[in-house]
Amino acid sequence: MYDKIKLPYELNELEPYIDAKTVEIHYGKHLQTYVNNLNKLLEGYDQLTEGKTLEELLKNVSELPDEIRQGVINQGGGVYNHNLYFSILSPNPCTMPKGNLLEKINQTFESVENLKDELNKKAVGQFGSGYASLVMDKNKDLFIKSTSNQDTTLQDGLIPILTIDVWEHAYYLKYQNLRAEYIKNIWKVIDWNKVYELYNM
Repeated sequence: MYDKIKLPYELNELEPYIDAKTVEIHYGKHLQTYVNNLNKLLEGYDQLTEGKTLEELLKNVSELPDEIRQGVINQGGGVYNHNLYFSILSPNPCTMPKGNLLEKINQTFESVENLKDELNKKAVGQFGSGYASLVMDKNKDLFIKSTSNQDTTLQDGLIPILTIDVWEHAYYLKYQNLRAEYIKNIWKVIDWNKVYELYNM
């Protein structure tokens, strides 16, 4: 059975940047639906999932039977992407990367501000629903990627360490059509300590 993460903060603690009602619905309803749908989809396929993390399942999704593969991409991706998104947010975030992550960002993008600008452009420009993410390959080289719907970069060998959810349910109650405003403000609650931990796992 796969599950959602336990929120490391209260529903209202990301305010004023992300409102409590949005967190309540996004985490409690949307994410929970993906969890329920994924576990129902995988009933009877224990031999394929036993001992495998959700990340491992999605990395090797091409090996799954045709009848569940797209469902796992959709529902499993929904669980994985949301768990990552909620895990890197904090009411008391570290606002700058550090250590080897900062070195790699400066080496790759020349500055943290350049990284943010590039990621913001990907997030604002994502057509329809999806995510804009900072991802790393097996050599810990960094890239910025956008994905549609609940797709992930895992099957391409790229592990996301920071992601911005641009599905409308992530921001519409507070920001309506002002996606760019939401993206600008989300940096106030992104915790670079969490991103650093993921980079160094």
